[in-house]
Amino acid sequence: MAKSTNSSLMEIRRVLALEARALTRVASAVDARWAKAVEFIVRCRGKVVLTGVGKSGLVAQKIAATFSSTGTPALFLDPGEAAHGGLGAVQKGDLVLAIGKSGESDELNLLLPALRARKIALIAMTANPRSTLAKAASLVLETPIEAEACPLDLAPTTSTTVAMALGDALAVALMKRRGFKAEHFAANHPAGRLGKRLTLRVRDVMRAGKDNPVVPLGASATELLATITRLQAGAASVVDRKGRFLGLVTDFDIRRVLEAGGDFRRRKLTDIMNAAPTTILPDALAAEAVEVMEDRRTPFNVLPVVDAKGRSVGMIQIHDLRARGL
Repeated sequence: MAKSTNSSLMEIRRVLALEARALTRVASAVDARWAKAVEFIVRCRGKVVLTGVGKSGLVAQKIAATFSSTGTPALFLDPGEAAHGGLGAVQKGDLVLAIGKSGESDELNLLLPALRARKIALIAMTANPRSTLAKAASLVLETPIEAEACPLDLAPTTSTTVAMALGDALAVALMKRRGFKAEHFAANHPAGRLGKRLTLRVRDVMRAGKDNPVVPLGASATELLATITRLQAGAASVVDRKGRFLGLVTDFDIRRVLEAGGDFRRRKLTDIMNAAPTTILPDALAAEAVEVMEDRRTPFNVLPVVDAKGRSVGMIQIHDLRARGL
């Protein structure tokens, strides 16, 4: 058992070392053609169509996804599907980036005459600059490797690692070339944490309308309790006849009155409420609401939402924000 464990560890380390050396070697070999590829893609009036067969196709899919999410419109086209109608996805103004270690895959090279007929610009990413694919390309990006990590030198391992890393490098260079910023990334990832922090507004998460816990200034303490309990809000906003925000009553305020003794039901709301609580505008970022509620020695759980005219339009609760991933 110990012998087999050591053997496995040695093999894993051998593969990692081999692929690390390959990446270092390729990084040193990167030349002006890669910068030219960036300019080709930036000037592309359409989208970048990534294609490849087998493992190279899987790499192409990943690169297409990375391009799309970082500001370069892209899609993956399966060569087999392309030969049976999928080629219609390639339109005038598009650019094709084809990935193939040998550059001699029949399925991929079958597309070359059709791309040429449509006058589609072709960039080839290949380890064989003398291949059929390379000869058909407007620009060849070489991905040379000494050997695959596979002990038989057959299974695509080192070659796919190199192609994947170079695809990432192109994507990052394109991001910088385009001035792609965090807010652009967030717009393409609205469901991600960064997307939510940069795009989600208070109005998107606040309790509004019939769910907004409000009571008129003339309401009794019993009516106040009923509203808070019915909406499970933990607090209620006190408003005048025009809906303008006057103050906030929280569970804490109620407990404080009860602990002081006396008949709570006879208390006026003006005696209970906080007349100058922290509030937030509905168009503020939801992430700002989180910071407002937590950036204090004693964080609070509710935050009234008041519009520019001073009207109570909603209520934010901290657990609602946390439930949305904020």
